[in-house]
Amino acid sequence: MAEIGIGFHTDAFNSTHKSFEEALAWAQENDVHYIEPGVVEGACWIHGLGYFPHVSLLEDPALLRRKMESYGVQFSQIDAAYPLSGRDGMSVGVPYVQKAIAWAALAGSPRVATTDGLHKPEGLEDREALDLMKRSYQEIVRVAEAHEVVVNIEVHGYFTTRPDWLEEMLDYCGDTPWLRLNLDTGNTFIAGNDPVEFATRFLDKIDHVHIKDVSPSLAESVRGGATGIALSHVAAGDGVNAENISAILRLLSDRAFDGVLSIECEGQGGPMLADSLAWLRKEVAAAGFTERTPLLPRAA
Repeated sequence: MAEIGIGFHTDAFNSTHKSFEEALAWAQENDVHYIEPGVVEGACWIHGLGYFPHVSLLEDPALLRRKMESYGVQFSQIDAAYPLSGRDGMSVGVPYVQKAIAWAALAGSPRVATTDGLHKPEGLEDREALDLMKRSYQEIVRVAEAHEVVVNIEVHGYFTTRPDWLEEMLDYCGDTPWLRLNLDTGNTFIAGNDPVEFATRFLDKIDHVHIKDVSPSLAESVRGGATGIALSHVAAGDGVNAENISAILRLLSDRAFDGVLSIECEGQGGPMLADSLAWLRKEVAAAGFTERTPLLPRAA
């Protein structure tokens, strides 16, 4: 029976202004051992005062890793998804992602998430943007290979929600294990794709999965006209995408996927995230997985 990790994105605590350590405490209380935060290059008052559930690249990665181990939690991925498809993808996005990769290696994160922009990039033709992204990803993957950190392309924007373009992007660096796919179940759906068909096409490339349901009202108002959802405002299992998520889990189980499922939802301080977690654990078992608990050293 395949083993799989279950975690959550700390975006779940954005609206309640909780700190990253409060997210760690929630994970410990709910027997969750994987966590996925966004990373920020620099510092700001809202982060320093503890109102921000993500981490700064100024924080010492080894010390943060030790703190996480004391909670029994490790990174599944860090989110460095600055859009790489725009004019500033090379000048801003690339150095940001490269720094995140080096930091991730020291912090014990095996993956870093990247993506494109939500909309057609201003001032660039589609082919120009794709060619710019190719150069960007080649520079990024060169660093990823050196640090042995996987770079995942997240399905989130104008290019990545179009399967043909996504296939081209995943081949930017040839046959490499360091450029893979972060499947987002909600973004594929809201863009108008069939999530199960989408997952089937890229099954061999999937390295990390965002579990995201979609409310009926959101689906009715924007499906096919949007490319990504910042956060789902419905618990996983309570929306119109639940059956697709269940079917994707069965596909992943058949392929012996052993990565991590990271829940993305508006946590409401924890309750909605807890509902999502309970539903996902049932679906994971029904799909034939066992939930993995990593062996972590406990900080003194």
